Amino acid sequence: MGAALPAAALLPRTAVAAGASHGTAGGITPGPVVPVSPSDTAEQIIAKAAHVVPTPQQLAWQRNELTVFTHFGMNTFTGREWGSGCEDPAWFAPERVDVAQWMRAYRAAGAKLVMLTAKHHDGFVLYPTRYTRHSVAASPWQGDVLGAYVRAARAAGLKVGVYLSPADGAELPHAWHADWVARIRAKQQAGEPLSIEEQATLEDGDRTPGGHGRYGNGSAPTRRTLPTLVDGDDRAGAVARGELPAFDVTVNDYDAYYLNQVYELFTQYGPIDELWLDGANPWADAGIRQEYDFAAFYDVIGKLSPHTVVFKAPCGVRWIGNEDGIARESEWSVLPVTGDGIGMQVPGGESGADLGSRDRLTGNPDITSLRWFPGEADVSLRPGWYHHPDQHPKSAAQLVDLYEKSVGRNAVLLLNVPPAKDGRVDAADVAVLTAFRRALDGTYGTSLLAGARGRTAAALTDPRLTTGWSPAGGARTGAVELTLPRAAAFDRVRLGEDITRGQRVEECAVDVWDGAGWRQAAAATTIGYSRILVLSEPVTARRIRVRITAARATPRLAFVGLYRSAEPH
Repeated sequence: MGAALPAAALLPRTAVAAGASHGTAGGITPGPVVPVSPSDTAEQIIAKAAHVVPTPQQLAWQRNELTVFTHFGMNTFTGREWGSGCEDPAWFAPERVDVAQWMRAYRAAGAKLVMLTAKHHDGFVLYPTRYTRHSVAASPWQGDVLGAYVRAARAAGLKVGVYLSPADGAELPHAWHADWVARIRAKQQAGEPLSIEEQATLEDGDRTPGGHGRYGNGSAPTRRTLPTLVDGDDRAGAVARGELPAFDVTVNDYDAYYLNQVYELFTQYGPIDELWLDGANPWADAGIRQEYDFAAFYDVIGKLSPHTVVFKAPCGVRWIGNEDGIARESEWSVLPVTGDGIGMQVPGGESGADLGSRDRLTGNPDITSLRWFPGEADVSLRPGWYHHPDQHPKSAAQLVDLYEKSVGRNAVLLLNVPPAKDGRVDAADVAVLTAFRRALDGTYGTSLLAGARGRTAAALTDPRLTTGWSPAGGARTGAVELTLPRAAAFDRVRLGEDITRGQRVEECAVDVWDGAGWRQAAAATTIGYSRILVLSEPVTARRIRVRITAARATPRLAFVGLYRSAEPH
């Protein structure tokens, strides 16, 4: 589906599974995390970086290329982007929730994984959880959005992800909230601007939060059992018989609440392919902060579903650093980290312009390891993350451009497509998604290199051909020449590394033979899983050359493709 690398154009995969040991290379054992020693030289660190490889789950996640995000919830019906947590559950009253129509729309875009916001920052839960009444169970609809979503996605052949926000306005302590409302009113009367959180709270200021005051309440961590059974819990027998897992955690009130919902997600709705949980603390400046126990979160998730790709977790995936759907020109999946285990951090955070260059890898004595940490570029089809009738979707041409600047820059595109109040994806959105996929298929469906002679795509990772690559200035360089059956015009070049061997290319270029000599048509830095080079205008040639001008180790190209762009319609 969509414009994923065509199977016929991919290189034959090596017999070694991604993330598994490929044996040692100069004493380095490839893996998703490679330790760094204080005694390592810069050259040794770069050699180690060349042998960081994805886990099987990270590799499968990268190959999805396009994930569709679904923001649907209380904000859909209040017209907000940010809820207060004080909303009346009765306000969630869809005429229907046509999840099958959603999946048709998402498949039309070529998505392979879909992800629902089961709980946004307002705390309203889209399935009948046992741990708060601030959910669909207390609404007139009284359905299970998440359950219907999961079933519809699987019926459509789509993988399933879930976003469960740790931030939760419904769980703000009631007394603190009343004081905060008074402070916001005073701020408004003084003519001071209000934040989006303050504005939503002020609008619902006569209502109290819908939960039990567990968020940031200062409770001490205590030993608790997961699942925490409630009165009349329908799982009691299964837990007692060992049919459902049970284990102890030492956490505070809110983290226990959150982990019980994590337990519900995985035991009732699994398997879950991706779980998003960020570290938002939106009320910190107002005096309430929840210190999330991510170590406990990741430990429980790992026990319940070790193969789920988890946002921000070790051996998981990361935010690209913006909400524009655009990756960096040099997007590395191999990043340096400080600390150990759950405490690992990317120095300077993950929003910087440079995350994985040689300078970043070797310039910090506190680096403890290098890890595979690929980026996900999120963006909404509409100006808001929730559907608002007065807003309009991006054009198909804009989506193609975003695809080329995300998937085409070694990231996964996470495209939000929000259903409307009537429980359906807007017809205008469906039309754009359909045109987007047609444009991608029209451009990237068939490579002009089919039938090329020379070092063809099917031979690029043949170990016998690596002898032509030679070190130059501490990097490896080389070139691959291909001859097409006939001259062809193209304005897109797609390259891909065999990332089961790591991400190694630091600089590359594509040349065309103009009859008298080689002329450079395009150049880039990193490649990774996928790099799309967009030419300023079409070039006609029969012979092309891909040059690797700098690499951290012998480059392993997995794909080369030439394309002529198709206009969206």
